[in-house]
Amino acid sequence: MDVRFVDAGANRVAVLTLDRPPVNAMSFAYSAEIVEALATVERDEACSALVICGAGGTFSAGADVGDFAAPPVGRPISVRDVVAAIDRSARVTIAAIDGACLGGGLELALACDYRIASERSTFALPEVRLGLLPGAGGTQRLPRAIGPQAALEFALRGRTHDARACMKLGIVDRVVGESPDDVALALLTKGEVQKRRLADVAASLGPSVPEQALPFVTATAHKALPPEERGGRAAHAIVDAVAAAVTMPFDEGLAHEARLFEELAASSESVALRHLFFAERRLTDVPGLDGAQARPVQRAGVLGAGTMGSGIALALAQAGYAVTVVDPDDGAVERARRTVMETLAYRVRKGNLAQKDAWQMGRSIAFEAGVDALQTSDLVIEAIVERMDAKLDAFRKLDGIVAPDAVLATNTSTLDVDELASAVSRPERFVGLHFFVPANIMPLLEIVRGERTSAATLATAFALAKRLRKKPVVSGNAFGFIGNRMIFDYVREAIALAEEGAGVARIDRVMTDFGFAMGPFAMSDLSGIDVAWHIANTGRDRKRRPAIIGTIPVSATVVRRSTIRRSKRCSQKKPTGPA
Repeated sequence: MDVRFVDAGANRVAVLTLDRPPVNAMSFAYSAEIVEALATVERDEACSALVICGAGGTFSAGADVGDFAAPPVGRPISVRDVVAAIDRSARVTIAAIDGACLGGGLELALACDYRIASERSTFALPEVRLGLLPGAGGTQRLPRAIGPQAALEFALRGRTHDARACMKLGIVDRVVGESPDDVALALLTKGEVQKRRLADVAASLGPSVPEQALPFVTATAHKALPPEERGGRAAHAIVDAVAAAVTMPFDEGLAHEARLFEELAASSESVALRHLFFAERRLTDVPGLDGAQARPVQRAGVLGAGTMGSGIALALAQAGYAVTVVDPDDGAVERARRTVMETLAYRVRKGNLAQKDAWQMGRSIAFEAGVDALQTSDLVIEAIVERMDAKLDAFRKLDGIVAPDAVLATNTSTLDVDELASAVSRPERFVGLHFFVPANIMPLLEIVRGERTSAATLATAFALAKRLRKKPVVSGNAFGFIGNRMIFDYVREAIALAEEGAGVARIDRVMTDFGFAMGPFAMSDLSGIDVAWHIANTGRDRKRRPAIIGTIPVSATVVRRSTIRRSKRCSQKKPTGPA
């Protein structure tokens, strides 16, 4: 913990630098150090102001989630105590923010009187993604800073906002292109910053909305959220906490927020989401990958212009790659072109994409009929029909066209990656990249490591996943890899229920009520029953597949495609008849 005192004109100023690599997370132990440092500042009677900044290009990523795994005995010092100490101080406090200011880091900044941010700073309250709410005054101070409605949207979405957007909202007072701590000292020298606690500001729905309308507004907000039993518990708690900021005095609102936070922290939902958080952070801990250098990828190619190929091309274009899509079928090329343009236009209409960005993405995708168009690609992803003979033939052609150091990848969902790699002269640059439909939206990316896949190729796949904002999971070369191997059991049991007389609509409805986005039959219809049938009947791969996959073609005959479509239409109706 670094605390230094400097002179800013006639003012003696304490500069407290958060310095706990890599992201200045405030663990219980580090929070105790910060509280002690703040006490040192308070004991200096000549000090009239405090500037808080962060080292290492980060302000603070907030509380250390790892503390939840093994709570200490007794009441630990937490971010809540740090924020309370800042709020109690009679000194003028400035948060000089450079880099990420997330969760508890933003709550700390909100406790300060003034917030200055660099252009590259980012802000978020992501606690809802861990099944929590901002527990250090965020639900009480943010509504006082930007209004309850904007505060609700900010906290419920958990998204990251840039500095300019936060200044427009009212979270940040000034955005600068230079060092924010230098600007803070300059303002203190001129005496331009005064004491102004958000705790002293009244939160209201706005001048045009009477306070009597709050129950209606709150009920409407609750109604728009998923049910508590369907993953919405934290979101509903955030609504209640923000409503408390309007109806309760500040200290009572803080106590209400704290009670809600403790309840959420002990909930099974939050425990599961925190487990997932740490599991995802370990995804790149792959043996043999240390020190491997990813190959540079500027131009990417996609072989196949079907549903999957179009989605992969969109994902690549959204990440800023120049993309070439190749398919010998003119009809498939035209459909892919139309799909890409319609998807981009839809995003523009929804306000999720600027028109100029959509135009640039559309122009970055070239559609060609001949495979020779892929010769300048640094990475080519094959996404053609799920047949071994077709894929082997495609890779033999690609091997003679692309550069020697280009990475070749297959999007196969079940076929033997090592057998596919045997078709190329350099199997060390061959890897499986299994996307999920729709490829431009679904976050999972299975990276299938073949027997001869090099560490550099694997590192390239991870670099690609990061740029695509996907969650990469390394899989061995097993039939169905990871995701589909789980689906096999799931669908088999659903089919067995249907054979025993359970209604298809009812099976789907039970699973959506349980929390799945769609039921097993609607999912099968979306992914393609014909694809599953073909996989089950692929002769040359039968030795690798689990025994259960063989039951799918026989059992699937009891549920025709029309029945599944009727299931989707009926899934919202109350089921009747025997279960």
